[in-house]
Amino acid sequence: MRKIDNSLKVLHVTVEMAPLVKQGGLGDVLGSLPKSLHRRGVDVRVLLPAFPGVMDVIKKNSYKCSILQGKINIALDWRVYSASIYQAEVEGVPVYILDQPELFANPNIYPHVHSHVSMLPFVFLSLAALELPECIDWKADILHVHDWASAILPIALRWHKHYRTMRSEYDVVLTIHNLAHQGIIDPAMLISWGLTKEAFSIDGMEFYGQANLLKGGVISSDAITTVSPHYSWDIQTQDGGFGLHGVFSSLKGKLSGILNGIDYEVWSPANDAMLPAKYSVDDVSGKLESRKKLLEMCKWTDDGKPIIAFVGRLVQQKGIDILFTTLDWLMVDTCRAVVIGSGLPQYEDWAQQFSRTYPDYFWCFTGFNDEMAHIAYAGSDITVMPSLFEPCGLSQLIAMSYGSIPVVRSTGGLADTVIDFDSSSDGTGFLFTEYSTDELLKAIYRAIDTYHDLDRWKTLVKNAMSADFSWDLSTTSYINLYNGLRNGDFGA
Repeated sequence: MRKIDNSLKVLHVTVEMAPLVKQGGLGDVLGSLPKSLHRRGVDVRVLLPAFPGVMDVIKKNSYKCSILQGKINIALDWRVYSASIYQAEVEGVPVYILDQPELFANPNIYPHVHSHVSMLPFVFLSLAALELPECIDWKADILHVHDWASAILPIALRWHKHYRTMRSEYDVVLTIHNLAHQGIIDPAMLISWGLTKEAFSIDGMEFYGQANLLKGGVISSDAITTVSPHYSWDIQTQDGGFGLHGVFSSLKGKLSGILNGIDYEVWSPANDAMLPAKYSVDDVSGKLESRKKLLEMCKWTDDGKPIIAFVGRLVQQKGIDILFTTLDWLMVDTCRAVVIGSGLPQYEDWAQQFSRTYPDYFWCFTGFNDEMAHIAYAGSDITVMPSLFEPCGLSQLIAMSYGSIPVVRSTGGLADTVIDFDSSSDGTGFLFTEYSTDELLKAIYRAIDTYHDLDRWKTLVKNAMSADFSWDLSTTSYINLYNGLRNGDFGA
C-alpha cells in the first residue's frame, strides 16, 4: 500500500451515528469513535444518509449545519439518482449528510426484505463516498465501512466497471459489528449496480447460490476488524461463523479484534443528569436513591432482595429463552427482575405474562426509554447477559460503570470484558460457559450469594466501577491500524 507522510484522513461510511440516527450498537460506536479519533488529532469525517429524523436531531441539538453547493449523482438501475449534501458539525466531527428523500425514506433504516428496490439506498451511500471528493475540498486516505450496509464500497473498488479504477487511491477497513446480518441478495441485482460478472464467483460474493454483500466486502477490503478480540476468533469457528468461518480463517492475516469502548460522558453515574442522585466509585451512597426510584417505577416496596436487570433486545441472540426460564425459577423467593427492551413478539408476550403472574417481583417495559434504562442500570444490583453470541456488548460495560454486577456468558466481547470474581480477586462479575438454563442459574446464584456477603459485595462493586473501558485504548488501536495500512506495515 501507499506510504503517505501527511496527517491521517479517515472517512467513516455508515447508516447509523448516535445521536443523529441509531438502531443498535453500530450507532453507539459511530457516535463515539469518530469523536475520540478527532480528539487525537485525526482528520476524521462521517458520511451518513438523511434518514427520517436525522435533520430534526441536528436542529434540536443546534448543531452547526449548512447545505453544500454541489450534488452527488449516481447511476443505478438504469437511471441517475441525485442527492444534496448537508455538512454538519457533531461535537467537532464534520458529518456529510446525503439528502435523497426517495431512497432514504425508511425510518427503521434496514429493510425487512432485501429486494431490488430496498437495497438501492445502501448502494447509493457506498458509491456516494467515492464521488464525495468531487463535491468537497477534501479526500480521505482511509475509507472505514461498517457491516454489510456499506460493504458495497470495497466491492465497488474491486469489481465495479468504473470505480475499480480508483482502487489504488484508498485503503479500506471493514468493521463487523454483528455477523448474523450479512446482506444476502439475489445476484441478478449486481449487474444493474455496475458490477462485473467476476463479482459473483466463489472468490467473490457467491454464497450458496445467492450474493453475500458482507462476504464480498471482507474479501475486497484491506483490513477487517471485529468489535472485540474474542469475536474475531469466534467468527472463524463453525458455530460462530454463520457460514463464513472458512472465509475468515483464510483471511486471518488481515483480521483483528478491537474492543469497543464506552462513552463515559453519557454512561457515568458521576455525571448522569437522569439519576435522582449522582454517585461514584468513591461514594456509592447515591446509588440507593436510584434503587428507590426504580422501585417506585415498578410500584414495589423494598423487600431487601437483589434486583436483576436486563436492558436490550428481546431476541434469541441475547439468550432470552434461558433468561426467562431461569427467572421463573428464581423470582419470589430469591430476587426481583426488571426487563426493558423490545424484540420478537413471543418474547414480549412472555415478559407481559410474567408481569401478570409476578406483579410484585417482575416488571417490564416492552419498548425503549432512555431514562428508564439509566434508572435500571443505576437502581439494579445485577445485570444479566446470557447471550448466545455477543460481538462486543455494551450493556455489561454500562452495568459495571453503574455498579450493577454483570452475570454473562463467556462469549465474544463478554469474555473480553468481564472477569469472574470467584476466580480472581480483581473480578468484576460472574461468567458461565455452557449455553443452558442450569449454568445461568448457577452463575446468578453465585452473584446472589455474594450480594448477601456485604464485604465481598463492596469489593466486587468497587472492582466493577473502577474498570476502564473508555475509547482511549481502542482509538489507539485504530490509529495504529490506519497508519499500518498507509505505511504498508499491516499484515506484513
